[in-house]
Amino acid sequence: MAEKAVLDKGLSFMDPFKGFLLTYFMPESCYDEFFLSFNFLDVPCLKIIVSKGLGIGIILGSVMVKLPQIIKLMGAKSAEGLSFKSVLLELLAITGTMAYSITNKFPFSAWGEALFLMLQTVTIGFLIQHYGGRTGRGLLFLVVYFCLLVLLLSPVTPVSVVTSMQASNMPAIIIGRLIQAATNFQNGHTGQLSAVSVFLLFAGSLARIFTSLQETGDSLMALTYIISSTFNGIIALQVLYYWKSCPEHKKKRE
Repeated sequence: MAEKAVLDKGLSFMDPFKGFLLTYFMPESCYDEFFLSFNFLDVPCLKIIVSKGLGIGIILGSVMVKLPQIIKLMGAKSAEGLSFKSVLLELLAITGTMAYSITNKFPFSAWGEALFLMLQTVTIGFLIQHYGGRTGRGLLFLVVYFCLLVLLLSPVTPVSVVTSMQASNMPAIIIGRLIQAATNFQNGHTGQLSAVSVFLLFAGSLARIFTSLQETGDSLMALTYIISSTFNGIIALQVLYYWKSCPEHKKKRE
């Protein structure tokens, strides 16, 4: 009777949160393990919760991860130091991940940041064109991209095409980041590249290695994030190396 009372008490306490927890953080088996058996050290369930928590955190962070970059561009009214080709390749990789995840019906917590990163990256691409005096080309870029996106997500596009696009993410990420790294090296500074955005992207891609393995079990997704983390790390190191060489820091010293 005493044991039943404890269980009833536990159930009555967690009942208001059960739906939320099962929807976003854990399967029912883990809910039972934690809140009925009170086994809070169950490793498989802990991995699930950590992965879900990281995934949700990454998604929430992605809503604003590139906002510092956008704000910096708009404030300076310049896109100096940013490579449009690099942005295009990054957009290709983000779009591939998003389409691949939707096609394979992966949980939103495993890829949701791609949606917000896509919107912000498209904005950055337009701003690069706009501040380069090519606003018309920037608008054309927006129209063409979103038309292609609708086509890609439609039933007309074969699954094999989406899978191939995801596989092409790796060279796209490598080439795109190398282009940006080369631009930074040639300029001797990182220009209007936002340090906050760079470091957030690096941290997010690192965390995604774990969450992609845990939530999707897809080695292609995990490998994509490993490569992304490596090359995001290179850009992050450049930001640190060229920190005092940025035009804005030079102005402050002067």
